[in-house]
Amino acid sequence: MIVMTTPVDLPSRYEDLRPEFRAQLRPNRSLINEVKTAYQRMRVSGGVRFLPVFGLSGAGKTSAARELATHLPDVEVHVLPREVVEGSAPLETSLPQTAAQLLIAVVDQFEENVARREDIPTRFVEALSRLDRSRPSTPVLFIWLTTSREFQAELAAATSRNSRLLARADFELEALPRSDWPDVIEETFEFHNEGSELADFEVLRPNLEDVARKAPTLGTAIEETGDHFSADGLQDLSEYQVIMLWPVTDGQRLANVRNFTNPRAGYRLDWNAFYRALNVNDQQQLPLDAYNKARLYFDVRLVPIQAADLRSVCLDLTQPDNPPSKSYLDSFSRTHLFTLVNGTWDPDGYRPMKDHGESSQRAKDARAWYPTVNTKPTVLGHRLAACLTALDLPARAESEVKTPHSRVVADVLVNRPTPQGLPAAPIDRRQVILELKAYAPDGTTPSVIAGQIRSTLKKHAQLAGYVQRS
Repeated sequence: MIVMTTPVDLPSRYEDLRPEFRAQLRPNRSLINEVKTAYQRMRVSGGVRFLPVFGLSGAGKTSAARELATHLPDVEVHVLPREVVEGSAPLETSLPQTAAQLLIAVVDQFEENVARREDIPTRFVEALSRLDRSRPSTPVLFIWLTTSREFQAELAAATSRNSRLLARADFELEALPRSDWPDVIEETFEFHNEGSELADFEVLRPNLEDVARKAPTLGTAIEETGDHFSADGLQDLSEYQVIMLWPVTDGQRLANVRNFTNPRAGYRLDWNAFYRALNVNDQQQLPLDAYNKARLYFDVRLVPIQAADLRSVCLDLTQPDNPPSKSYLDSFSRTHLFTLVNGTWDPDGYRPMKDHGESSQRAKDARAWYPTVNTKPTVLGHRLAACLTALDLPARAESEVKTPHSRVVADVLVNRPTPQGLPAAPIDRRQVILELKAYAPDGTTPSVIAGQIRSTLKKHAQLAGYVQRS
């Protein structure tokens, strides 16, 4: 048994987010509206304003406050240092010079870890009053973030002798709608893990929706999602890989197939695209956890192949177990399918498969030819096996793979041999189960593709013992 541990990163705190991701954080409308209101009052009467902000831990206070300038371009945000909050450094000289229309100075929960907490509200508001009397040239809004309603009330009460400072006494940050939390978690994970999907780590959309319903805050929901990850990583128990091969005759069919994959990653099956294509009943009733495990277990791919490339090696099918001539094999060896099967796929060298349209006689001939052979998948499988064998990839058509749980018959079973002279094989999965999806062009629709993906995942989930055969 080979254990593969893949480190993942799912930060729940603002400070742990990558700086380039912070600007993508969603705006908090409740705080933005409060800032706008305070600014309008300062434009009329001048001076500074003070806004104590209450929010539960993990509600997004820091993210909302520190990224205000992202959503309000005429604003500059400055985080007040600890010594200013404690009173050991003057407030007036700590504020930066700015050309912005509004300066926002943020205090981020310093009361939780400073000495003599009870003195902070009065001392800090006195400093604000001195600054207010000096009439700063740029309006300044001070925002104090706290997880304590009691401390928020103390901060508000400290302004009693200069009540115009207080923008609002009881402002509570409204968290993002719970319905948005699954999307936020997915976006955060994908950005911090080089585009990987949570589904690749056995965390599915229903898992996220369940967490979002139960967690008190978004931050907690992110942390609980992280708990789904196994400390030991994913276990690779199989030497098999599953590749679904789908011939296409034009650009629309090519796009329909490609939309279910991540092409640059070797046409790895895109779980989210598959999930979106299911109807509501299937999303709720299918054993999707088991299907997703099968997708990961067998590293399932969905690879399109131009009908013209298939036709070049299948012109004469009277003896399908005989390979075509070398020139046709050479052309076949340059297809995306072959480079994936023989393990030479290079993501950096990826070039999108092109549709040559009506201008190509080769494509026209293939469109006319393909409907005459797509009803003969067994014959096509035998010819593909012959081609792969001739190209030093031993392959057998109609080959059974059996486990104690179930069995499947591969249209083509390919053996990836260990290159001579190497101490170990560079490819983890030594066997490729090739499934030929030879559907008529009219049948290459998103719903049919989704149905075939579901069928393949079901068969291989049964093969691995994730679901029982009915």
